[in-house]
Amino acid sequence: MGDRQMKIRVALLAAGLMTAAPSFAGADTEALSADARGIVKGFFTNLKGELQAGMKSGGPVHAVEVCNIKAPAIAADASKISGWEVGRTSLRLRNPDNAPDAWEQKILEWFEALREEGQDPATMEYAEVRDTADGRVFRYMKAIPQGEVCMVCHGGESVPPEVEAKIARLYPQDEARGYAPGDIRGAFTLSRQLAK
Repeated sequence: MGDRQMKIRVALLAAGLMTAAPSFAGADTEALSADARGIVKGFFTNLKGELQAGMKSGGPVHAVEVCNIKAPAIAADASKISGWEVGRTSLRLRNPDNAPDAWEQKILEWFEALREEGQDPATMEYAEVRDTADGRVFRYMKAIPQGEVCMVCHGGESVPPEVEAKIARLYPQDEARGYAPGDIRGAFTLSRQLAK
């Protein structure tokens, strides 16, 4: 484990984000992290392509619908192809199906604390092997920075009324607006069961 990783783990333990040092015996965490990064890159590339096509064919109103239909399908495809559980989550949800579990909530809160200290969200990731009732699981999260292109649907005052209406229809419990560029909109979250 590198010095930076050790410092992060010590900080997480001190902040109560971890209850005990995780067990890494038999798990190549660097290789697993590299795999997770590749899956995130593929997920992001596919979703971005679908959203760009939706914007081109029907503008931001159509892009909201594309995201509503395509994002879960892309996550499901990535899960099926990779053998990992792949998804997105956030502290401010658009889709309640993406609600964070307790571990994800703590990591999202930690990402926010890092952002407040000036760290670039594009560099934020966290990986850990966890012992669960079902065996050992590798978990990985990568922050999703709010980009300019996403302001049309996730911004504050910049969201056009027709887009707001579409969001309200598809996501009646939406909390994922009011972001500024550089905010953390959420995170990619991945997990993989490890051999016992």
